[in-house]
Amino acid sequence: MIAAGMRVDPTETFSTTFTVSFAEASAFATMAGDKNPLHHDAEFAAGTRYKVPIVSGPQMAAQLMGFLASHYAARGAVIGHDISFRFHVPIPAGETITLEWSVDTVTEAPHLKSDVVVLRGRILMADGKVATSAKARILVGESF
Repeated sequence: MIAAGMRVDPTETFSTTFTVSFAEASAFATMAGDKNPLHHDAEFAAGTRYKVPIVSGPQMAAQLMGFLASHYAARGAVIGHDISFRFHVPIPAGETITLEWSVDTVTEAPHLKSDVVVLRGRILMADGKVATSAKARILVGESF
C-alpha cells in the first residue's frame, strides 16, 4: 500500500519478457559504436567460447534503463539519478530474456516534489540464470 503523499509502492515489482534477435543485437551495437565481431559476425562467434553472437552489455543496460523509465513515466515525471550494472554471463542473440525490477526503498522528498526510489533490477535468461544485475536510484514526481 502506498503511504499518503508517496507516488511509488515500496513493494512493487514489474517485469517484461522478449527475445533479442541477432539483427537487433548487431544494429544496437553498430549504433553504440561497438565493433566487437561477437555482436556482428556469426562465423567469428562460432570460433569462440560462446559459439554464437552475443548481445552487447550497453544494449542490456539500455534495455533495463528504458524499461524502468517507461514504467514510471506512465505516472508522471521520472529521472535516473544513479544506476549501476554487473554483467554476470553473456546473452546469446536469439535468447528470450526477462527484465525485472523490484523496489527496495521509497523515501519521500517533499523539497524535490518527488519520491527517491531505490530499486534492484536483473535480466534473466530463459533458464532462470541471472545475466545482468542492476541497482538504480531514481526520482519519481509530478514534475521537475
